[in-house]
Amino acid sequence: MSSEFNLIDKFFVHGNLTREDVDLGIGDDCALVTVPENHQVAITTDTLAAGTHFLATASPISVGYKALASNLSDIAAMGAKPTWVSLALTLPEPDEEWLNGFCEGFFGLAKQHHVQLIGGDTTKGPLSITITVQGILPRGEALTRKGAKAGDDIYVTGLLGDSAAGLEVLLNTSKQIKTELELELERRHYYSTPRVELAQRLRHLCHSALDISDGLISDLAHILKQSNVRAYIDVDQLPISDELMQYFAGSREQCQKTALTSGEEYELCFTAPKENREAIKQITTLLNQNVSIIGEIVDEPFTNIQDSVQLHRQISKLDWTLHGYDHFRSNV
Repeated sequence: MSSEFNLIDKFFVHGNLTREDVDLGIGDDCALVTVPENHQVAITTDTLAAGTHFLATASPISVGYKALASNLSDIAAMGAKPTWVSLALTLPEPDEEWLNGFCEGFFGLAKQHHVQLIGGDTTKGPLSITITVQGILPRGEALTRKGAKAGDDIYVTGLLGDSAAGLEVLLNTSKQIKTELELELERRHYYSTPRVELAQRLRHLCHSALDISDGLISDLAHILKQSNVRAYIDVDQLPISDELMQYFAGSREQCQKTALTSGEEYELCFTAPKENREAIKQITTLLNQNVSIIGEIVDEPFTNIQDSVQLHRQISKLDWTLHGYDHFRSNV
């Protein structure tokens, strides 16, 4: 049976890349890194637990990818450039086949964004993954949840709702053979695209931002509360995929409700003044990434989610009662 140190050396050292700003990486009590002058460090930590964030039987490649992608999305939401990552991995047993797959997904994404693993821990217990990613950005330029201003456009990146549909497919254990549509939605649940470069390019054009991990309607409320404003959302402007429409048999209302509540999308929601529309369009076109304006910040004080996120279809107000993703109930 492999020891902890053999596992670290075999799976987490040789597959790693090397950054010039890492002075001391894996193998000591702490890592040492050099931060550029006049920069700040953005730090985020997420835990993914089997049975809550992924099925214990899920492909380890997809689990490794998803574990890192969720953290990279947090770094992107601040407008930072990801640089270093630490990994704490708890395993029931040192399963080398599972570790090979996990590292394929994890390091494959890490290399795309030039992120170096600089430390962590392995231990025995119920399967869970805790990742801390650090990123850098010029001092004083971080995007935060506090800063939305009345009249701002509200943007979202990508398409919303596919992750929830993919989760529903995963949980439907009664169906033995899945269609191509179901397999694609399942893939989208695990393989989000962290909007790292886009966020860095847009940082100077935005007033506030966050990533969508608990559902748009819940996450947007964080911006509204910290900025003490409200939001007007036109549900017909929500970006919905053809696959989601097909999955819900053409029910646009069901798609819209799913887009508003779907957790673990790892897309960005941000606000920006209307005079920046053309500049934002030029950047997103250059990067070939989709963003949608779904509403506007309203100059009224925040009270609660139901009152402060005002849902409309064009000019007609909707009375939908919706809730976001809840990590304290069983989601998978």
